[in-house]
Amino acid sequence: MSKEAAQNPSADIAVWFDGKAINEVIFCEEFLRDYPMITVNGTFFTVNGIVNDENRLKKEIYDRIKPYVTSNIAKRVTNLLDVMRMECCAADLLLYQDRIHVANGTYHLDGTFSTEKDYCRNRLPVAYHPEAPQPVTWLHFLSQLLEPEDILTLQEFIGYCFIPSTKGQKMLMLTGKGGEGKSRIGVVLRALLGTNMKTGSVAKVETSNFARADLEHELLMLDDDMKLEALPQTNNIKAIITAELPMDLERKRQQSYQGDLYVRFIGLGNGVLQALHDRSVGFFRRQIILTTKEKDPNRKDDPYIAEKMTAEAEGIFLWALEGLHRLIANDFRFTLSQSALDNLNDAVSDGNNIIDFLASEGYIRFRADYEASSKNLYAVYKQWCDDNALNSLSQKSFGSFLKQNESRYNLEYTNKVNIGGGRFARGFVGIELLQRPFL
Repeated sequence: MSKEAAQNPSADIAVWFDGKAINEVIFCEEFLRDYPMITVNGTFFTVNGIVNDENRLKKEIYDRIKPYVTSNIAKRVTNLLDVMRMECCAADLLLYQDRIHVANGTYHLDGTFSTEKDYCRNRLPVAYHPEAPQPVTWLHFLSQLLEPEDILTLQEFIGYCFIPSTKGQKMLMLTGKGGEGKSRIGVVLRALLGTNMKTGSVAKVETSNFARADLEHELLMLDDDMKLEALPQTNNIKAIITAELPMDLERKRQQSYQGDLYVRFIGLGNGVLQALHDRSVGFFRRQIILTTKEKDPNRKDDPYIAEKMTAEAEGIFLWALEGLHRLIANDFRFTLSQSALDNLNDAVSDGNNIIDFLASEGYIRFRADYEASSKNLYAVYKQWCDDNALNSLSQKSFGSFLKQNESRYNLEYTNKVNIGGGRFARGFVGIELLQRPFL
């Protein structure tokens, strides 16, 4: 017992202290009556969502026990916190995709609202007030940033981030030349999502073994300065965007475990996301690419626009909620402008110039009664790249793409292409070479 407690014997002694030791069970029961919580996989949750900072819990425990403990206090605090994890352990905390936990209650997607609060993984810091005024500053900002149809896409995607769902199976990319003000979107998203959003690097999700675990229980990850370097791999991002089953997660110095990931990605940058080795259309199909308008040279920037827009958070929430309802009514198919579709096609071509080669004239022609060896076909492809000042992909990538897309181009892979002299080689039936640089 501390000197303070010993010098005041008349003071009320905590029920969990017997004069010599702390009864850990009674302490935790009392603490949880004052601060109701549950734990799932060792993580604390309250009616306000996940407890992101356990140091605040440690501080509260410390304040309670310091009159009675004089040594090893830090260790005792940590031990009590671990006992508390067991005391309030729950089997699971269900995810509901039909409601949004907001600051003042629960909004149900059928249009009803309740002020009751239940334990949840995510509670937004913004309140639901159906009479909130229209966010005029935000809407004017968007009108200067995006085309009207692309604003609908952004509206749907922000609303999509309010619920723990990956049914949309897309990530959103906003690209521009710089200076348009697209980074202000991140400030607004923070006002809407609070600690349910993380900022970070999309590339790190692919390169770090622990990045996926950091995204557990998060609604959104924002990369507000996306690197233009091609990703070394795309497995993690593709898996997270379309995740429907628990994934294997790993934290430093901890055993890996199965966890739910429903995080969405928004990337802001001056170019699109590219892959170093993934030439599949599937990688690009998971992206929505919006291009911002060029900045009006006569536009006068408002240094306080971020504060003005965050002050409209309740109105912006209603605006995004409208987009979510529209998205759900359309079976989670996003509104896409012709510009967004063109951006996707351009990204596919930029990431895989084999597609443009196969659509070129003067080099090849698709004819059912012709065939070409893989070696000769690749040589013509390399000539096309040289003629167009492009870097050619590897021979392995070239062959793999053709085999994966045989039906698309009416080709047939074979190992019996006649190359003369009684020799046969691997190649494709259904294509004629119009150039012969290998002779």
